[in-house]
Amino acid sequence: MKPIIEVKKASITTVEVDVIVNPANSFGYMGGGVAGVIKRVGGSIIEEEAIEQAPIQVGQAVITSSGNLICEKVIHAPTMHNPGERTDAHKVLCAVKAALELADKSGFKSLAMPGMGTGVGGVDKAEAAHTILKAINDTSFKSLKRIILVDIDEELVNAFNSELEELKQNTEINK
Repeated sequence: MKPIIEVKKASITTVEVDVIVNPANSFGYMGGGVAGVIKRVGGSIIEEEAIEQAPIQVGQAVITSSGNLICEKVIHAPTMHNPGERTDAHKVLCAVKAALELADKSGFKSLAMPGMGTGVGGVDKAEAAHTILKAINDTSFKSLKRIILVDIDEELVNAFNSELEELKQNTEINK
């Protein structure tokens, strides 16, 4: 069964889900972008636990506690090796698949994911939205029932909505 997919314009730190996804780097450092916001709101314990599990390769993902966040856990899925480097749609696809598979295998029912690779990674927002929704559509789920694609960037939220609408027209998702 496919999960319900929603799009929301908000900070990922405010979404009520079991787990959120951090578009990480392989070292677990949480300096800027979405990672920086997650660390500022949730606390440095999240970064400390991610660093303890490093190196995390692109295509792998790890789980940490969520500190002061309202979610239960944080999944760290690297879209790049080094902090602040450019990335590409293939690495985003690998990161998204790793995060989804780990969330499902861990028994989470709901997940929030931001625009992976669209900040310092430099991936075009429409391309990232397409890649993220492709990964969701291509993944088989046992426990994950709800996925929220969330960002504060209006352009990215619009790209998520456009891709989701196209996916609904071409598949059985959300029908």
